[in-house]
Amino acid sequence: MINYTLKCANDHRFDCWFQSAAAFDKLKAAGMVACAVCGDTNVQKAMMAPRVRPARSAAAKPQETTPAPAPEAAGAPGPLSQPASPAEQALKELRHHVEANSDYVGKDFASEARAMHDGDAPERPIYGEAKVEEAKALIEDGVPVAPLPFNIGRKTN
Repeated sequence: MINYTLKCANDHRFDCWFQSAAAFDKLKAAGMVACAVCGDTNVQKAMMAPRVRPARSAAAKPQETTPAPAPEAAGAPGPLSQPASPAEQALKELRHHVEANSDYVGKDFASEARAMHDGDAPERPIYGEAKVEEAKALIEDGVPVAPLPFNIGRKTN
């Protein structure tokens, strides 16, 4: 596994793990690497410091000391399960709102959206997955759709 610091065309920086450097290149070429903040797929590797571990013989022996202060008290970031910035908090709230107030239609999104636009199905808020070509065709036909700024976790139930 390799951890890259990435940045998008809007200068948002974020970290992402990949199986290998070749896996990053393959995913980037397929347009599957997107900015974690704005969703931009024009992502490049950013400058980052290498993480080099010292040799085992050079590693310091652990010393018995008083417990370290909590990360919040030391100014370090909190747990990873909590949003780190107002933008992440807003995305979390948006995702919660979409999931609570819309129906997940999965891979049938394009056909469902088109059916509602044509009057063949009752209108309701939906979200799901569509291929780029399907989304472009919907937009060209005047169907009001918009990409979500977060990845959708596939629902199995």
